[in-house]
Amino acid sequence: MTDPVLDVRGISKSFGGLKASDAIDLDLRPGEIHALIGPNGAGKSTLIAQIAGGLAPDSGAVHFAGRDVTALSTAARARLGLARTFQISMLAMEYTVLQNAMLGALGHRGGVFRFVRSVMRDHDLVARAEAALEQVGLQDFRAFRTAELSHGQRRQLEVAVALTLDPKAFVMDEPMAGLGAEGSQQLVGVLDRLRQQAPILLVEHDMDAVFALADRISVLVYGRIIASGTVEDIRNDPEVRRAYLGEEA
Repeated sequence: MTDPVLDVRGISKSFGGLKASDAIDLDLRPGEIHALIGPNGAGKSTLIAQIAGGLAPDSGAVHFAGRDVTALSTAARARLGLARTFQISMLAMEYTVLQNAMLGALGHRGGVFRFVRSVMRDHDLVARAEAALEQVGLQDFRAFRTAELSHGQRRQLEVAVALTLDPKAFVMDEPMAGLGAEGSQQLVGVLDRLRQQAPILLVEHDMDAVFALADRISVLVYGRIIASGTVEDIRNDPEVRRAYLGEEA
């Protein structure tokens, strides 16, 4: 079996008497979309924060791209190729679509976005940003202010920004949040094409999207993984149906 790109082993985190992560094992393999699902309050955001570097676990380890990154910062993990998108948009609304994509490209290089005009003359940065926009279908919107985009297009732009980091893996936190049916369908198509470039750990409540995309699904309830398997495994798991899926299955 191919070694996982991301490997979480025994991650635990408590806040007072609340065990938000309870000895969690989770991995992400090349070429796959691994969906993490669970009810509100299950501990998904806490787990993602530990994977991305924003929160230190009490115990356990996070391995990424063949090395132990448990003690590394969010920025250091991003430089190694762990690209994260957020549930709440982190885009600069006053900048153009191209400028936002270039923010990611500049971050990959380790630069600072101080002088827009000088950066815009950097042909390598522009080329990296434009290639990412083309991958997500936003090349014709490069000169638009980001505030003018639809909600779904902003989600696509967030993926483009992540792409400029030359990612080895994506961690996506509810990318379908707030999208209508058409926007979700477009983003499903984008993510489906991305999996061969870099695998995706997908945190998502939209079960139609999860069932359409996921190679594997892990179900988190009260800080504990109660099941992990294929779409059919999860659909048919009685404990998962009781705890989360219900009639959605």
